[in-house]
Amino acid sequence: MSTQTKAGSPALTGRQRLILTLLLGAQFMFALDFSIVTVALPAMGSELGIANSDLQWIITLFALSAAGLVLLMGRIGDYYGRKKMFLIGMVLLTISSAIGGLANTESVLFAARIGQGIATAITMPAALSLLTTSFEEGPLRNKALGLNGALLSLGFAVGAVLGGVLTDLLGWRFTFLINVPVGIIILLLAPLVISDTSERTKQKLDVPGAVTLTLGLLALVLGVTAVEQQGWSSPTTLGLLVASAVLGVLFWNIEARSSHPLAAVTILKRPSVFLGNLGGLVTFSMESGKVFLLTIYLQKVLDSTAFATGLAFGVLGAGAFTGGLVAARILNRIGAKSTLVLGLTLQGLSTLSFLFLGMDMAIGFTHILVATAVGGFGHVLCIVSYTVAVTSGLPDSEQGLATGLAAQTQQIAFTIGTPIVSAIALLVSTNNYVNPAAIEAVLGGVHFGLIVNSLVILATALTILVAYPRKSAEIPLVQTKPSRSI
Repeated sequence: MSTQTKAGSPALTGRQRLILTLLLGAQFMFALDFSIVTVALPAMGSELGIANSDLQWIITLFALSAAGLVLLMGRIGDYYGRKKMFLIGMVLLTISSAIGGLANTESVLFAARIGQGIATAITMPAALSLLTTSFEEGPLRNKALGLNGALLSLGFAVGAVLGGVLTDLLGWRFTFLINVPVGIIILLLAPLVISDTSERTKQKLDVPGAVTLTLGLLALVLGVTAVEQQGWSSPTTLGLLVASAVLGVLFWNIEARSSHPLAAVTILKRPSVFLGNLGGLVTFSMESGKVFLLTIYLQKVLDSTAFATGLAFGVLGAGAFTGGLVAARILNRIGAKSTLVLGLTLQGLSTLSFLFLGMDMAIGFTHILVATAVGGFGHVLCIVSYTVAVTSGLPDSEQGLATGLAAQTQQIAFTIGTPIVSAIALLVSTNNYVNPAAIEAVLGGVHFGLIVNSLVILATALTILVAYPRKSAEIPLVQTKPSRSI
């Protein structure tokens, strides 16, 4: 139970603080894992003899494993216990990270990344559902989810910088090994402080739905990945994307008829669940795409080093962390829908401002520092509000499904965002310039990609503003003064 502050608002107990620290620590690890290896890819390839064309699989295998299994693992947590799934996932993450850090062949490294992806699929929905069920709906939960969103974004931002520092100072293996001591600490403390209120229903798992969903997501991720290598019009790309759409329709039909669905259609039809996940998909995918395009701009147009590029995104992390600290207060004041629309609008407008990026080093860096801070602030408002939207108003028995959907949205978004916007930028550079590698061509492609990026975000904000039904637009919250303690 929470206590009351002098102002009358609920405050966290000591045990709740420890639970929050452990669960957020795990979430931060997974956010870090997604981005920390990116900077180290060339060093991995050089030492293990991995061809440049195959380096992408270090990222893609992780994304495939995580996105394809996360909804199923969230549902298993509902049925068989979230605490148990959380601990299993942390064990697998710790072991996989140790294997990756000690890998001496390409195949062992790939297997380690698959293990980390599966661990992410197991642990993320379990951790998030434990978070939502450990704190009652309202200000306390919003505060916890605000910190969760802050650390997720901070993890992605810090990952790139930390990956470069570790690779330069200690070697690429420490981008894996850093997880091992943290994982051990969490495994030692979590069983003592985290309780699981979920009831073990022992229901049958929806195997046809699970297989169809996994194959559909596999086709989607591979199809989007193929865009970068073969283009939108290649038979491979089109075939995979069509297969993904067909399997998605088949999955919906299976869920509508199943007596024990993996994802109940009635939940998927809830406006808060559907539109909340739409907002989450757009904010995550367009943010990752934006960071990629700005990285190209900094290194190809301004000729910045990898380390300087990482530092340029440091303010993004600061803006994101600040957003997480105040997100709960904004949510309590204006509600989930309005916060989501506000966050998307800030992210979209700050991205649109990059249309004015030029070839001046000082102006370019200053612009990026300011605009990414604003965009990062808005991005975290989106993360927190979409998580609140998709988990509020549901019984504890459905929290694994809801958080599994939220985690799946996140993993899919990270996978498709960069290939889509990079393909758009490359198309403009190739078709509109004599030399696609010239600075002017790269800048033109970056500009167009960022315009499309911002328009997608702003169109989504407008859609949510208009389509979110008034009755379910605002999540009922206890209107209290925000607590100063955490």
